[in-house]
Amino acid sequence: MKHVMYLWILLLISSCADSGQPAEDQRVKPTFDLNTLIERADQQYSKTLETLPDTNRIPRNAHPDGTWNMVKKGSWVSGFYPGVLWHLYALTGDEKWHRAGEAALLKLDSVQFFGYDHDIGFRIFNSFGSALRFTKDSSYIPVILDAAETLESRYDPVTGVIRSWDWHDQWQYPVIIDNMMNLELLFWAARETGDSEMEKVAMSHAEHTMENHFRDDYSTYHVLDYDTLTGEVREKVTFQGYADSSMWARGQAWAIYGFTMAARETGRENFLSQAQSAAAIFLERLPEDGVPYWDFDAPGIPNAPKDASAAAITASALLELADLVDEQADQLRYRNAAVALLNALATEDYLAKLPQQGLLLHSTGHQPGNSEIDEHIIYADYYFLEALLRLKELQNIEG
Repeated sequence: MKHVMYLWILLLISSCADSGQPAEDQRVKPTFDLNTLIERADQQYSKTLETLPDTNRIPRNAHPDGTWNMVKKGSWVSGFYPGVLWHLYALTGDEKWHRAGEAALLKLDSVQFFGYDHDIGFRIFNSFGSALRFTKDSSYIPVILDAAETLESRYDPVTGVIRSWDWHDQWQYPVIIDNMMNLELLFWAARETGDSEMEKVAMSHAEHTMENHFRDDYSTYHVLDYDTLTGEVREKVTFQGYADSSMWARGQAWAIYGFTMAARETGRENFLSQAQSAAAIFLERLPEDGVPYWDFDAPGIPNAPKDASAAAITASALLELADLVDEQADQLRYRNAAVALLNALATEDYLAKLPQQGLLLHSTGHQPGNSEIDEHIIYADYYFLEALLRLKELQNIEG
């Protein structure tokens, strides 16, 4: 695999951020042509439109032979494929993606009422929410509001957080770091309806997560189990990471993205600072090629599987984080870090090509469960395309 010194570039840029040089001279430049990369994504998913089976199931991960593993609408990832289609519509303006996005939403009928876990935000806000964002069609709003009510119903004022899983045989009240991502649904619904209770629920969850889910170095635990009678934390463990004490890459990415979003939604400086601290340790520990291993403490490094999805999630988050910070040096640092991550992903080492469908290779879903290891996974494409869209908008602003 081709190695490039992304981390050293970032350190160099950071060290000279206040050197007096023009900011544009300090920027890490994309090593890819954005329009060409968008065309490749269009080509890859156009093939999916041509070959996808006529079924109510939804793509989850693509196999090397060009086929997809399909899942039911209740899967936690079911909202990502429709979201990919809507991002392709936003990136290309091609009406075929609009039609495909609408068709994919039909497969999520009644999912807004599936209240058995916290992933309702992933299922609905990444699908119907993306459709609303890119079309401004208000007909999508009732579905999203119903989903927000479903998510709110999983909140317990004793613990102050939203329950993630109903796994009563293993934990009393498990809450995973991933749950931060679903708060955007509540913040949006609170703003849309004026429902202050939804905002309070989202705020409480973020505050408790900030207090309890982070170690002293701002790496995150994956799972916290709360006592339902006292609200106290019973244990801090992992489920998808290597060890209870390790830094699971995608979990850290969820934390960076989640607190960046929470800072945007609330204007809270402590949420912004938390996002920055979570990003700092992620960037400091990146390997030489700029794409994290599935766990930063995984055994077998440098031969451990990578997780491109963690890089894509973080790249998208950092582009937004750059817009939220005041200091020019910080804006430059996060923009450069995001572009460096995208540069690492936008190579032939990580990009799929036909007959392999999907876009990004080398993600890891659940290593301890021996599931989706070193594969294409749909949510990696979702956040990669979201990051490309944010970069495109930034380039349009900068001219």
